[in-house]
Amino acid sequence: MKKNLIAGNWKMNASLEANDALVRAVLAGMGAQGADAFATVAVCVPAPYLAQVRALQSGSPLELGAQDVSCHEQGAFTGEVSAAMLREFGVRFCIVGHSERRQYHGETDAVVAQKAKIALAHGITPIVCVGETLEEREAGRTEETVKRQMAAVIHVNGHCISEICVAYEPVWAIGTGRTATPEQAQEVHALLRRQLAAATAHAERVHILYGGSMNAANAAGLLAQGDIDGGLVGGASLKAADFLQIIASAGRAAG
Repeated sequence: MKKNLIAGNWKMNASLEANDALVRAVLAGMGAQGADAFATVAVCVPAPYLAQVRALQSGSPLELGAQDVSCHEQGAFTGEVSAAMLREFGVRFCIVGHSERRQYHGETDAVVAQKAKIALAHGITPIVCVGETLEEREAGRTEETVKRQMAAVIHVNGHCISEICVAYEPVWAIGTGRTATPEQAQEVHALLRRQLAAATAHAERVHILYGGSMNAANAAGLLAQGDIDGGLVGGASLKAADFLQIIASAGRAAG
């Protein structure tokens, strides 16, 4: 049975004191739930805190993730963090192509595809984000948008595509309090699964996460859908009780 994947995206929210309290609370709750039996749980943290969180989660089932990676191996790229550097810190997952990176940093489909490739080359599983804006959804272009974004990653990564994770994040539902209904989310997840199946015989291995404001209240309904294999969780991952409730929902869905 494939475990659900619940990945917290802390975004640019953290401090040494807050991280310590949050990770300890999450680890205690995961232990009480026996979460490692039914879910893979990760936290994607700001780069300056990788060392701290690595020390806190060492020896536990909690996995370490990063929020971005350079598409370059090394060199004169001030401010960039390479995949090799992330790997030295024990990073297992890395978010690539988050809508905020696409919107605020101009990341193209091609750049996202290259970041996924370089992460894979260093043994890091990329969580590739795809999703449409409100304007695109209202214009009936959801399918066109997500298929274009996914096609770029498939084209560049080819035979390795079954080793990635995908996160469907409708841009209109991120940080807005709005959420796609379970049925809306499942429709796009099923579309992505079909697209992956056309590219690999192992499409069922790929975790397709929902990443549009999953929270403690809506997680159960979303995770009950056939093609939703977990969540990329934003604000709720900063609250231990909420994050643990989402993890518990993953357990009920798996059961």
